[in-house]
Amino acid sequence: MTGMGPAWRHLRSDRSAATTRLDRGTLRRVIRFAQPHRRLISVFLALTVVDAGLVVVTPLLVQRIVDDGILKGDTRLVTLLALAMAATAVLSAILTVVTGYLSSRIGEGLIFDLRTQVFGHVQRQSLAFFTRTQTGALVSRLNNDVIGAQRAFTSTLSSTVSNAISVGVVGVTMLALSWQVTLLCLALFPVAFGMSRWVSNRLAGLTREQMDGNADMGNVMTERFNVGGAMLLKLFGRREEEDDLFAEKAGRVRDLGVRISLITRLFVATMMAVPALATALVYGVGGRLAISGALTVGTLLALATLLLRLLGPLQGLSNVRIDVMTALVSFERVFEVLDLPSMIQERPEAAELSSDSARLEFDHVGFAYPRADEISLASLEVVARTDSRDTGPVLTDISFTAEPGQMVALVGPSRGGQDHDDPPGRPALRRPRGRRPGGRQGRA
Repeated sequence: MTGMGPAWRHLRSDRSAATTRLDRGTLRRVIRFAQPHRRLISVFLALTVVDAGLVVVTPLLVQRIVDDGILKGDTRLVTLLALAMAATAVLSAILTVVTGYLSSRIGEGLIFDLRTQVFGHVQRQSLAFFTRTQTGALVSRLNNDVIGAQRAFTSTLSSTVSNAISVGVVGVTMLALSWQVTLLCLALFPVAFGMSRWVSNRLAGLTREQMDGNADMGNVMTERFNVGGAMLLKLFGRREEEDDLFAEKAGRVRDLGVRISLITRLFVATMMAVPALATALVYGVGGRLAISGALTVGTLLALATLLLRLLGPLQGLSNVRIDVMTALVSFERVFEVLDLPSMIQERPEAAELSSDSARLEFDHVGFAYPRADEISLASLEVVARTDSRDTGPVLTDISFTAEPGQMVALVGPSRGGQDHDDPPGRPALRRPRGRRPGGRQGRA
């Protein structure tokens, strides 16, 4: 069952991410974004490479124990090599803990940076942005997409480097031990990869259909089990038709469940059969070579052990493009929010107001409602906008001064709710003199 973990994890992955077109600058922005964590990332990758290289140490020690220790009756060498195997296992465990800690440090640091930047940027958007944006979609960018982007520097990066090193080291070691046995075993692996790809494509589509079918059943039950739906059902007496409708939807979900189960079992059977057949080849061909003296018994056992450690990394590398593209898509969705400019921008030369400043002056001010694409993102709205017309000027050339204590009102013309295509009217300014009730001076 070695290799089932990576294969099963990617079984239902969405392969459409691999064909997604990304902006050319996305990868460069991701690298720049990771600059503050470059030291931790470098240490993390170095330890990952060391940990991946240890995968061949134990099989080679097994070879020495059998050939030079057991078969030659050297108990001292057997003891030393056994202690070396134990030390290798302890070192691998320590590296696993350390790399896990560094991975969490890097991942949580990236999450913190992304979330604080997105939150701060969204807080500075205009009020019009929040009137058009779905709150759930915006929160999803801060949660799901940020976590998806985090995986680019933790699980995706570490697994890609680890799998590549493991495949290279194990492959070279097996070829050095016996190139005949290695090539025969590798000939079976395309069968496993082809089956994995076919099952993944089929299962992803069937899973979506099953989710849609369950949603349809849920909608029917929600509509029929409330008071209004039950009253309509009783009133029109269509119970048999409703029973048939629900049975049809439930039957579709049932059939999809059977197909998913059959395909999953076929995949599991294939993933169990291929390593078993490869192991049989190792012992069959390698055993004949050992009998003829072309191969030692220890080498045969080392080849069998290395073989079982090769399928998992190979399966993981076959899905590396999907993992990388999925992580980059998450980054791009986060960058989409960060790149949305705010409608309210302070000028670089703007002066800071003092606490006693109460005089307000409008100097030839104009106003127009912003277009939808200027204040929001289509991906954050309920329906992607198709209308981005200019509203035209609403207020033009407005100049007045409000002194402390004055109340100034902008009074619109008649037909104040006129269509934006009509010529805008000029509002009248009314500046009632005097103080507010109570005689307090306030800011305009």
